[in-house]
Order: sequence, then structure tokens, then C-alpha cells
Amino acid sequence: MAQSQTTPRGPGKMRRVLAMLWADKFAFAAALFLLLMLLFALFGPALLGEAAAKQNLRARNAEPFTLERGFLYLLGGDALGRPLLARIVVAAQNTLVIAAGAVAGSMIIGSTLGLIAGYAGKTIGEVIMRLADVIMSFPSLLLAVIVLYMLEPSIGNLVLVLAITRIPIYLRTTRAEVLEVRERMFVQAAQVMGASNRRIIFRHILPVILPTLLTIATLDFAFVMLAESALSFLGIGIQPPEITWGLMVSQGRQYLTTAWWLAFWPGLVIILTTMSLNLISGWMRVALNPTQRWRLELGGKRND
Repeated sequence: MAQSQTTPRGPGKMRRVLAMLWADKFAFAAALFLLLMLLFALFGPALLGEAAAKQNLRARNAEPFTLERGFLYLLGGDALGRPLLARIVVAAQNTLVIAAGAVAGSMIIGSTLGLIAGYAGKTIGEVIMRLADVIMSFPSLLLAVIVLYMLEPSIGNLVLVLAITRIPIYLRTTRAEVLEVRERMFVQAAQVMGASNRRIIFRHILPVILPTLLTIATLDFAFVMLAESALSFLGIGIQPPEITWGLMVSQGRQYLTTAWWLAFWPGLVIILTTMSLNLISGWMRVALNPTQRWRLELGGKRND
């Protein structure tokens, strides 16, 4: 009786992803930083919410890098004596929730409309594209300023406005990709075999263009976060007692000559988060491309 031979299993998918991430050291460091920000957003308000809101006028504009008042005052105190480190950690939740909500909403709506515009008839496609042209005819930040000036500034309204302004990016990209992919042989073969339009779009076309959309979403996340920070800086974004990194920069601008750290630390976190997202986006552009992925896979094996 022949002995059954077991084929050795290759590394799991997660291990392959980590190996490719380790091959790009800058992307690996960026992923660690973004993971840290995600942990701040998830657990920061529960752990440090009370400390971030507690006022201590004796620590008003306390200088950074001193531990006399405890570890939370390592980055200094704000104009009301609240620890900046705790406030930055707590503010991560609102900042990332707004950016993630706007990106997810614009990606889902824009990609769906783009799939319809690219695969449906010419008339439907033209109508949808004119909708995108109307949205793009208004500068995104100007549209956000007008709408938020008319509506009450809140997290929900901010997510809605930023999502609407970013829809055309995904719509136009998805439509262009669908127009190219639908002419490929595997799509034509599915049509000949009688597959429904819904199955062709979501089972054959969408998986091909999804890596491109994810790469754009990563870059767009950074843009939306900067847009939210700009709106909060102008005073029409999130209002106290809610807090975001952009609002912290806005509150610290009047103290730039006397207490630079009030605006510097939240601004630095915004810069590092944006830079990390750009690095991850560049890594994803290679990792999700089958013709270039070998570079990261080879680098990962060399580092094992």
C-alpha cells in the first residue's frame, strides 16, 4: 500500500503579506505607526478620555519634556492645563473616524456608479458622468465650507460633505478601468456562457479593478484627513468639546510665539500619519500588482 504523501504547505497569506511588508522597511515602519494610531483611536477615549478633558490651570501652557506633572504632560499642556499627549491620543478617534467614513462612503458610491457607467449603455454612462462633472465643478473645500456653514458642524455632516466631494475620483477611475476590462477575453467568455450582468460585474470585473481602488483610497484617506484638519483650523469643522488633531492646531495657533508645542505636536502627528499613508499606498501599488509583486517577495525571502 502506497504511503500517502503530504504536500508541504506554503506560508500563509498573512505571513506572505508580512514578508512583503518587511521587504520595504519604510512601508513596514509606516504600517507600525498607523497600527499605533488605530490603537489610539480604539482604546484612547476609554483610557484617557477623562484625563484629556480635565483642566488644571496650574499646568497652563506647561512646557514639554518634563515629568514633574506626570507622564501625560511629556508633550506639555494646553491653554487650559490639559495634557497634550492625552488629547492627541483621544483626538485620534474623531480624526480617523471622519476620514475613514468619508473615504468608505465615497468609494462605495463612486465605485458603484462607475461600474454602472462603464458597463451599462452609453446614455446611462453619459448621465452619470455629467453628475460627476457637476460635483467636480465646485472646489471641494469651498463646497465643504458652504455646506458646513449652512448646516450644524458635526461628525456626521463632516463625513457626508467630504464623502460627496470625493465621489468623482472613484467614479471616473472605476469607469475608465471597466471600459478596459470589459473588452478582455474572460469577460467575453462569461457573456457567451450566459452569465448575468450582475455576476460579470461583481465576480469578474470588480476583483480586477479593486487593487487600484484600494490604492487610491489609501491616498484619499490622507487627503480627507488634511481637508478635515483644514476645516477645523478654519473653525467650521468639529467644535469643542469634541476634539480632532486639526482643531488642536487651530486652538494652538494664537500661542505659536509663546507656546509652540500646542500646535506643533498635533501638526506633527498629522504629517506623520499622512506620510505613512503615502508610503503604504506606494507599497500597495507594488504588492497588488502581479507583475511587480515578485520584487517584494524576493526581498522578503532574502530577509528571512
